Amino acid sequence: MIAYLNIDKVIKIIRTEDEPKPALMKAFKLTEIQADAVLNMRLRSLRKLEEMEIRTEDKNLRGELKGIKSLLGSESEQWSKVGEQVRKVRDMFGPKTPLGKRRTQFADAPEHDLAAIEEAFVEREPVTVVISEKGWVRTLKGHVADLSGLAFKTDDKLDHAFFAESTSKLLLFATNGRFYALDVAKLPGGRGHGEPIRMFIDMEQDAAIVSLFVNKGGRKFLIASHEGQGFIVKEEDCVSNTRKGKQVLNVEMPNEARAIAAVTGDNVAVIGTNHKMVIFPIDQVPEMARGRGVRLQKYTSAALSDVATFDSKTGLTWKDSAGREQSLTWKELSDWRGNRADAGRLAHGLPKSNKFGRGVD
Repeated sequence: MIAYLNIDKVIKIIRTEDEPKPALMKAFKLTEIQADAVLNMRLRSLRKLEEMEIRTEDKNLRGELKGIKSLLGSESEQWSKVGEQVRKVRDMFGPKTPLGKRRTQFADAPEHDLAAIEEAFVEREPVTVVISEKGWVRTLKGHVADLSGLAFKTDDKLDHAFFAESTSKLLLFATNGRFYALDVAKLPGGRGHGEPIRMFIDMEQDAAIVSLFVNKGGRKFLIASHEGQGFIVKEEDCVSNTRKGKQVLNVEMPNEARAIAAVTGDNVAVIGTNHKMVIFPIDQVPEMARGRGVRLQKYTSAALSDVATFDSKTGLTWKDSAGREQSLTWKELSDWRGNRADAGRLAHGLPKSNKFGRGVD
């Protein structure tokens, strides 16, 4: 304010004095800090100062200072100020104001696919699923082809193994005619001997594993019983959502589920424990979701051992005891071609185990 009211004299001192700072302090009774402030101000800023604005700001600041001192000196005034602020908050955020009104409602929680949520947290990586003859299961990281170094419990050994992913779903077909679903992510890792597969499903003690494979969806299977009856079922109809599994092939002891094969061609091959085989068109087998099925091969003192499907253009393939793939052309299979429920003829050249060794991929 002093600088504004005496701007001409301030300018003169700055222009004429070698040491303007002490001259300003003496002429206007300024402190050293005030003198430095005047010297550091631009002249054009001094010209823009408005006396009324400075006076108004000074008046407001003095009024605010007086109010603060009064508030600090009175407890009742302090509480009055608190109450005033609370009322302002209530007026701004009350239940009827735009900011305070409820944005959500009470209702039943929406349903979620918990399995899908759980699967989303599983890292997708390749694994090898290993199952022993006594039903102990485990997974190995990566796709491991050489399993010769695996150790098993006493009197147990490798039954079979296959490649999968950590997010895969498995289907297990048991001798009781039920299908069970398993998550690969929940199976034990490769350390140790694994765990009994019954730890993950409610399978009866007298039931055994017929086949265990990855659920890929969209396929059809030919399933058959010990007595030689069977039918075609969609893969989707085999999926179970409970530990108890899903009954698909109806069997009663001593009859039991014996074989399963993916439908990949236009013909069916059935081989019995008597080493007899019959081949017939696949359209002679009905498609069902559940039941006993129809007779596939006729037996007197034997039973069904295995089934396979194949395309007449490529012929029938199987694996021998050494794991090598063998095959017969459609022409070479002429002796065994017939109709469903035929007894068939001796399968010379096929494995003595009466197994095609193909399973379900």
